[in-house]
Amino acid sequence: MTLTELKQRSLLGLKELDKEEIESILDRAAYWENHSSKVHQVSQGKFAANMFFENSTRTRFSFEVAEKRLGAEVINFSAAASSVEKGESIYDTVRTLESMGIDVGIIRLKPSGVLAELATSIKVPLINAGDGNNEHPTQALLDLYTMRKQFGSLKGLNVSIVGDILHSRVARSNLYALRKFGANVNFCAPSNMQAADLDAPYVSIDEAIKADVVMMLRVQLERHASGMLNSAESYRENYGLTVARAEKIAKHAIIMHPAPVNRNVEIDSELVEHPQSKIFPQMQNGVPIRMAVIERALG
Repeated sequence: MTLTELKQRSLLGLKELDKEEIESILDRAAYWENHSSKVHQVSQGKFAANMFFENSTRTRFSFEVAEKRLGAEVINFSAAASSVEKGESIYDTVRTLESMGIDVGIIRLKPSGVLAELATSIKVPLINAGDGNNEHPTQALLDLYTMRKQFGSLKGLNVSIVGDILHSRVARSNLYALRKFGANVNFCAPSNMQAADLDAPYVSIDEAIKADVVMMLRVQLERHASGMLNSAESYRENYGLTVARAEKIAKHAIIMHPAPVNRNVEIDSELVEHPQSKIFPQMQNGVPIRMAVIERALG
C-alpha cells in the first residue's frame, strides 16, 4: 500500500477531511443501518486491533460490535494489562501488533499528537478513537449522522456545544465537520473552559438553548481537583441543561451528549431519555458509522 493510499484509508481527524469524503461515510453508514442482516462477511479474514491506551467502554464496545458485524477477527488490547505498564513505548506496542499481521488499528491515546507521528511510520491504516484533546472523529461522524437523520440537511443548522470546550476533542471534531456543511456552531462554557485555538463564538446558556441542536459535553469530574470547577452543583446551576431550561428549547430541537453522562451535573437525569433527547440513538448510530469507517480502512 502506498503512503497516499494509507493516508486515504486512515481516519486521523475531520479537520483535513473534505465534505464529500465525510458525506460518503455518512451515506455508507445509512446503507449499513438499513441492511437487515446483523453479520456480514465483507471483512472476513481481516484482523482489526482495538488498541486502547486510554480507558473507554462505549467507544471500544461500539468498534468491536462494528468489526464483528463486518465479519472481521477482533483483537482487544488494553494498556492497563500490557507491557506499556512495564515501560514499553506506545510506538513499540503498535509496531508489535503491526508485525503480527493486523490489517487495521483502532487507537485511543491520552497524549495529543502521538497518533499523527505513529501514522507516519505504521504501514496499516489507523483509525482515531480519541486522541488527547485533539480529535474524536468517529464521535463527530455519528453526531452528524444523528443530526442529518433528524433534520435532513446540516446546512444552516444552529448547533450549540456546551461545556468544557478546552479539553474536548468532541467539540473540535464537531466544529471542523459541521462548518464544512454550512452549519452554525456556537460554544457555551465558563471562561476557564474556553479554547483560545477555536474561533467559534461563545454565547450564554440562555442563548445556547435556542439552537436546533443542544449538545451537552460531559463534565470531566476528574479535572475538578485542578480548581477548574467549584462544584458539580454550581456547574449544573450555571451551565447544566436543567428541566427548567429544557422547557424553553424549541419543539423541533434535539438534545445530544457524547456520553457517558453525569446525570444531574451537565444534564438533569429525567432529560436523558426525554422525547427530544437523542443520546441513546447517538450510541446506536455509532455502530453503522464505525462499520463504514472500518470498511473504508480495509479497502
